Amino acid sequence: MGIEIRKILADCDLDGLIAAAVLKTVYPDAEVCFGHPAELRSGLHDDWIDANTAICDLPFHPNCGLYLDHHATNRPSAEEQALFEAGGGVCQWEDKPSAARVAYDLYLGDNDLSHLTPLMPMVDALDSGGITREQLFSDDPVLWLSKTISLTDIEYTHRLLGWLFRGREFSEIMAEPEVVERVAARKLESSEMRASLDDFGKVVDRLAIVRFDDTGKRTNGYLVTAHFGDECDACLIVHGWSDGTVGDHERPPLGASFYSNSFLHSGGKGVMDLSVMAMQFDATGGGHANACGCRVQALDENGILAQRAVSGGDVERNILGWLATWREHTM
Repeated sequence: MGIEIRKILADCDLDGLIAAAVLKTVYPDAEVCFGHPAELRSGLHDDWIDANTAICDLPFHPNCGLYLDHHATNRPSAEEQALFEAGGGVCQWEDKPSAARVAYDLYLGDNDLSHLTPLMPMVDALDSGGITREQLFSDDPVLWLSKTISLTDIEYTHRLLGWLFRGREFSEIMAEPEVVERVAARKLESSEMRASLDDFGKVVDRLAIVRFDDTGKRTNGYLVTAHFGDECDACLIVHGWSDGTVGDHERPPLGASFYSNSFLHSGGKGVMDLSVMAMQFDATGGGHANACGCRVQALDENGILAQRAVSGGDVERNILGWLATWREHTM
């Protein structure tokens, strides 16, 4: 590959972390920045991205030099890809279970990635809806490590990256006091979160809706769908703050995440393509058909986009619109 990679921009989750670890193994001198899809789409990283930047597990950006991803809605169009590659860019978008798998398979032939090999099955399973209920509530170390990764704890995330790409034994990483402390905290939070889901959530027409807006709480679709079980085919989780700002990792703006109940609908197939809802009001929303997200948008009384700041009342209007789309596709 004729590109000199000096910078790496990756999503700040387990998939993005392992993809970044693959790239750092190949390009050890590259600087790494962790971000979020909404930040990239909002232009917050525009000044940092150039022809020597690799982007992985995030939306496509035409100014980068290497693009690695697997999200359906992130894939550049044929025209965008042709223009990108004509300018010397390399686009490695593949329909694989994780962006880390795309990176791993791309570089495996010419590089020793054995230090990351044991992690790959769980990375793939977590990112593609492939874990079981038993695994979700198990002590699997990779699963629990994934819950400690956060943009609000970025120095720790960079330390994890350093340990991973330098080939440190995974058992040693998990025995690090700061990892042990965070895993213990996540286990306690998970238990408390599940106990509170009935207070914040309900099932409407087989869609579990959890309202965590303006609470600071967050969780993933695995926990929600496991909790509501066979009652739901998918879930919708609202999170963030009415006065939040893109780029403020402590107080992000109102957003929503959509997840298929993978315990009922295996193989990444759900009862509908959830990205339809993620992109219904937010043109920058998206992800996978079975796992995606967007920002809450300002809507008028008729559910039409309004040119004003988002308020708490918009959450209900967005939910009503998403529910209408859900019913149209599933009932």
